[in-house]
Amino acid sequence: MSNPHEALALARLCREGRRYWSSEDGQAHWRAERACLGPICESLHGGHSLELGVGPSLTDMSPIRHNIRWAPTTELSESASTLVCPLDALALPDECLHLVVVHHLLEVVDEPHRLLQEAARVTADDGCLVVLGWMPLGMGGLSRLSPGRRSRLPWRGHWRTPSKLSEWLAFVDFRVERVDYCGFHLPGSPPGNTVLETLGRRHNVPLGDSYIIHARRRNRLAQSQRPRLRLQGSLGGGALGHATRVGSTTPEPSRRTTEVECQ
Repeated sequence: MSNPHEALALARLCREGRRYWSSEDGQAHWRAERACLGPICESLHGGHSLELGVGPSLTDMSPIRHNIRWAPTTELSESASTLVCPLDALALPDECLHLVVVHHLLEVVDEPHRLLQEAARVTADDGCLVVLGWMPLGMGGLSRLSPGRRSRLPWRGHWRTPSKLSEWLAFVDFRVERVDYCGFHLPGSPPGNTVLETLGRRHNVPLGDSYIIHARRRNRLAQSQRPRLRLQGSLGGGALGHATRVGSTTPEPSRRTTEVECQ
């Protein structure tokens, strides 16, 4: 994903994705996912978070004070602190983020394993990695059977089950703590039925359009069972906030990246 051709492909994907998430159906799915993700975000702490996706921000309710958004090119960046870099080479230090959200990208990028490895790399030992995906067995999955839909977002790409992604997460040394399902609706209608959403989430029925995987690093449990001597870094918790933009769309982003540190 580190060449100009891939950058252009990601830019096209980003534009197409933004059109979908601004549509009526996209907004309905976004509201359902945000409501389901809220309790996870509200229980977190830390200095920095990152959202990898092409839709609107989902984590504005999080107490983590500095949220970084990703974009494939500077033209598509939404603010001065947007992370602009290839998805397989995030221009951030190891284990520097307390929350990383991968929002419906693993279905459509060319190298999803590389993306997941990078997301895991930048997640702190005491941080949380959240993956949102489309459920193949939900109503949205059944609607993919309609002719022509698989060539458009959100129906195109490879939809994988939470079980499959649990195997991928285990490969990068993460374990799944919980899987939540959301986006419940009747055939032919978008999410928004309050009764169905309430019942589906209460019983966590695996028939929603989306699932949310909440994962943590495997060695966190062992570390929490013994005392640890923690040394504060030379910079405060807001160190990342001083970088107006990190990363680059060039093949070797680290050569042009502003050095940042995390707490």
